[in-house]
Amino acid sequence: MPPEQQLLHDLKTSGVPAWRLRLGHWVESPRVQQFVIAVILINAVILGLGTDAGARELAGSWLDAIDHICLAIFIVELGLKMLAFGRQFWRSGWNGFDFFVVAIALVPGAGPLAVLRSLRVLRVLRLLTVVPSLRKVVAAFLHSIPGLGAVVAVMAIFFYTTGVLTTALFGETHPQWFGTLGKSLYSLFQIMTLESWSMGIVRPIMESHPWAWTFFVPFIMIATFTILNLFIGIIVSTMQELSVLPDPNAEKAETLALLTRIEDDLAEVKRQLGKDPR
Repeated sequence: MPPEQQLLHDLKTSGVPAWRLRLGHWVESPRVQQFVIAVILINAVILGLGTDAGARELAGSWLDAIDHICLAIFIVELGLKMLAFGRQFWRSGWNGFDFFVVAIALVPGAGPLAVLRSLRVLRVLRLLTVVPSLRKVVAAFLHSIPGLGAVVAVMAIFFYTTGVLTTALFGETHPQWFGTLGKSLYSLFQIMTLESWSMGIVRPIMESHPWAWTFFVPFIMIATFTILNLFIGIIVSTMQELSVLPDPNAEKAETLALLTRIEDDLAEVKRQLGKDPR
């Protein structure tokens, strides 16, 4: 069950006033959410134009005004959600994230906290919480973190071992790349990303150590084509598992709906028996 539907279900079963339930259904309705998505996209464009000197000189005041209008809409939306759901609003991590990225924009534009104003671009990340398909991708990534942790541990051991080895092998002849362990780790990371690894690092080293390719080629095969692919494989596998596993919240909602129908049927039977003259 999507988080917003779970909140609405919990709100319905908590016995809150009817107006709060109607407000919750309205603010989470597809039409309102589509409007919020449109505002997020407009705000993203405005924030991008704000980085262009020509655009700010031409329409700087208009850009600021539209940005303030978008921020006001976000504040009103979050306020309505908090009014409708009450303390249950904070049960959803997505709502907490929305509150954080909107609150950042309210930081004063002057003083020691002025640097935080640049983080207002995080409002664009609200698309991750509003669009269900994007939310599924983020959820899959978060669920894959335990598996990714094991891969990170393997990569750390591999990098540390090869970093010490390259410092001992190439540190004296090429100290700019492998003079210290820190430099070696950074150079190996650059080689793993395949950024100027051949002409920039390996071939100059091979002028002094012709056999150096016997180290760097296996390193690239292991680090780039094996370990990095493990990250992708774990994330894809987690997404497949999440799409196959049943949602316990959905099963709970179906069970409650079935019990409600059974209660209605029993009530109807009682009414019919009460009308029976016998």
